[in-house]
Amino acid sequence: MNKDLLKYSYHFKFENGIESLFEIFLEPTTLQIIRQSKKEPGEWTKLENFECVHCPLNKDEYKYCPVAVNLQELIEFFSEKTSFEKVKVTVDTIERSYFKDTDVQSAVGSLIGIIMPASGCPILAKLRPMLRFHLPFATIEETEFRVFAMYALAQFLRHKIGKQPDWELKSLVQLYDDIQKINTNVVSKIAKLEKQDASINSVVVLNNFANFVAMDLDDEDYSRLTELFGSWITD
Repeated sequence: MNKDLLKYSYHFKFENGIESLFEIFLEPTTLQIIRQSKKEPGEWTKLENFECVHCPLNKDEYKYCPVAVNLQELIEFFSEKTSFEKVKVTVDTIERSYFKDTDVQSAVGSLIGIIMPASGCPILAKLRPMLRFHLPFATIEETEFRVFAMYALAQFLRHKIGKQPDWELKSLVQLYDDIQKINTNVVSKIAKLEKQDASINSVVVLNNFANFVAMDLDDEDYSRLTELFGSWITD
């Protein structure tokens, strides 16, 4: 394994004593996921079976949905797990480790939050910069701050290379509308596969985060963030 790859290790310890390890490897520059499983993608992962209504991928070029293929192992493992089953999770990165005593849906949601943007979906790829600075078990408020910070930096970088920046966040509104459509589709497809609901509700949790950001964008309500930046605004 290339030592330069970014590695995120999620170690699950369930109440019945069973332990499981999920490792995600990302190419350090593109942040594209390096798929480890040698298992043949299931029929349900084909693009024609998993396609979102606004999918930009060409069916002639892509046989499989990249999101579905990279979620397959996770979905199959957690298909018989319930959302609120308790689990102890340790996340190891190159820089540090994190631990949380939580429920399955929150733990799996943190994993899915890496897999989906890194999978190869052109829409979700916009979120990849956050993967380099992944924060396991992030709260809604932390996620919102990270999204706005990422987007603002992206616009600054566009400006520096002579491209038109979007300081009004209009493209971010469209991105989160697209993300919500993807999450809705993924939940619908997973629901047909699972015996229980852990992975389904994990995506629902992610979509709640997306809804929270989208509502603030729609309402143009940045009051919580404005309060944090008082020292920058009042001078």
